Amino acid sequence: MKNVISEASSFILNNTTKRPIIGLILGSGLGILADEIKNAISIPYEEIPHFPVSTVAGHKGQLVIGELEGKEVIAMQGRFHYYEGYSIKEVTFPVRVMKELGVQTLIVTNAAGGINANFKPGDLMVITDHINNMGNNPLIGKNDENLGPRFPDMSESYHPSLINHAETCANKLNLTIQKGVYVGNTGPSYETPAEVRMLRTLGGDAVGMSTVPEVIVANHAEIKVLGISCISNMAAGILDQPLTHTEVIETTENVREDFLRYVKKIIETLLQ
Repeated sequence: MKNVISEASSFILNNTTKRPIIGLILGSGLGILADEIKNAISIPYEEIPHFPVSTVAGHKGQLVIGELEGKEVIAMQGRFHYYEGYSIKEVTFPVRVMKELGVQTLIVTNAAGGINANFKPGDLMVITDHINNMGNNPLIGKNDENLGPRFPDMSESYHPSLINHAETCANKLNLTIQKGVYVGNTGPSYETPAEVRMLRTLGGDAVGMSTVPEVIVANHAEIKVLGISCISNMAAGILDQPLTHTEVIETTENVREDFLRYVKKIIETLLQ
């Protein structure tokens, strides 16, 4: 694994002089943030050794490296999902590469279905914790101590200082945000109304098909994580309407301005 990570990171370093310490994973319909990166170079995933290729609509499928609000960043404009048929280790491979490149803080975003009845489509939710409902874990198998400990602590998976920072930024922008627990399911089918009721009973506020594996690996690698969900729709059974991926993309389009100014403010004032 270490050799494979080194090959991918070396290829990236040979294509840029930037040395980003902030990483971004941009979910469905949220890749627009990468378009804001200045002095950027873009590397399609298929050109990077050992990288999977994103196959889902709303995921452009490239790394973008450059400057955002005065900080050097590396952004995944589109992510990989377990339901695409990749192994859980392939899904999380880019996080390993980011660590090798020197990333210390990871901002992971997603589009999610609202479970909390107080939420509405278009809300932005800062993730305070997660529930791994995927039936898998990217750390299963032989552990490489060079990458992280055998039994990593997950009690602060989403770093408290980053959560506080995100709240402060929202207040400065007069932006109303939600906070809550994200549930990671495998997908690709949406949840049934009965499953949504179960997840609410378990303490979930939003549900999606990503993020959890990447956050587990980031914690294993001692990368601080901030998670932000765009509530793109209400989960099944809450509203009397069918769920579609088109709705997800449309909602993220509608919230794009708030999302952009929010994440840019977080990055601008980060590490100060």
